[in-house]
Amino acid sequence: MLENIRISIRGILSHKLRSFLTMLGIIIGIAAIIAIVSTIQGTNEQIKNNLVGSGSNTVLVKIYQDGYEADFSYSEVPAGIPVFGQEIIEKIEKVEGVESASLFRSRRWADGVYLENTNLSCSVYGIDGNYLETAGLEVVKGRGFSSKDLKGTSAVCLIDSNIADSLDGDTVIGSTIDIQGKLFTVAGVVREKSQFEPVINSISDYYTYVGYDSNGVVYIPNGMWQVAFRYDEPYNVVLRAASTDDMTAAGKGTADLLNSYLTTAETSSGGKIEYKSEDLVEQASQLQQLSQSTNAMLIGIASISLLVGGIGVMNIMLVSVTERTREIGLKKALGARKRTILGQFLTEAALLSVLGGIIGVAAGIVLSQVIARVAQVPVAISTPAILIAVGFSIAVGIIFGLAPSVKASNLNPIDALRYE
Repeated sequence: MLENIRISIRGILSHKLRSFLTMLGIIIGIAAIIAIVSTIQGTNEQIKNNLVGSGSNTVLVKIYQDGYEADFSYSEVPAGIPVFGQEIIEKIEKVEGVESASLFRSRRWADGVYLENTNLSCSVYGIDGNYLETAGLEVVKGRGFSSKDLKGTSAVCLIDSNIADSLDGDTVIGSTIDIQGKLFTVAGVVREKSQFEPVINSISDYYTYVGYDSNGVVYIPNGMWQVAFRYDEPYNVVLRAASTDDMTAAGKGTADLLNSYLTTAETSSGGKIEYKSEDLVEQASQLQQLSQSTNAMLIGIASISLLVGGIGVMNIMLVSVTERTREIGLKKALGARKRTILGQFLTEAALLSVLGGIIGVAAGIVLSQVIARVAQVPVAISTPAILIAVGFSIAVGIIFGLAPSVKASNLNPIDALRYE
């Protein structure tokens, strides 16, 4: 084998330009596949990070009407939805995959929220004492809610960093926010513990990844919700899953549990009422599948160049057999067996393909980085893709080198020696 490799290297180096042109199809094919797969991998990771975030593993379970998140700003609360107490939290935390849970109420598009003369156009959340920890938030200025605040005896609120940054964050503590005519004193500013900025390339990405809370959120104690809004509005739930992989199961299990408490599944107008989890992992998977299906054709097209490269290897090996006919005849006359001749030419064909594959991998990695910089898209070099590409290039060399090798091994030694 080592002798075959040595002879093959000598043959390749004796015709450097011809060998390079033979490998070019394989180089281009492997480089294109590596670049495409790396871009797909990078895009998939970006999609997952944009949706799931930087590892907070939080899942929202909300009440839905007719397939849409319920908005009680302009509609009555449907009958049959219980107002849960804290006892439901103990049951939720027993659901598989749930690490912690918290009840909250929300108005995504709250009207009548003012700081002095500024309309905040924000969301308002009514939260309990576990909400900040479960949702991955921390107080960065001022203080959080005390036990007295949570009982609904103090008109205080927290604001997120989006609101604080749009105002004077240093003086906002102690300011008064008017919510539906009720005055709340700002006690603190909160933000996410894990700072993560999704990559936004379009308005569609903005609403997919950021949502409608980007203008900011005002948090008030659950006990004060009835002062600003209504006492009988149902709760939503925020969960912290044990891991990213547990998010889907935790969300679905909690939604099923809450739905078991509904005494009716329809509104007075016949619409469906249900608790549903915001399945970001599944949403990310669907977007990833869309990305992969879009790029599958590109991989197929790039693979055609590998076929062309394989044909080039076959062609050049046939030429090599013709050029070395007398050499083959001499070897067979001296006792070389058919398998020896076959192995020699197969080794040369495989070596050509392997060298082309290695160069193609290097070119593909460089091409991936160029694409990342020019097109501003993420890439993630896939080790399995590299190994598969090199293995595929070996297979191309063996398959397309087989016919010329068989032809060489079957030459009649007398005819080969007489060949001019």
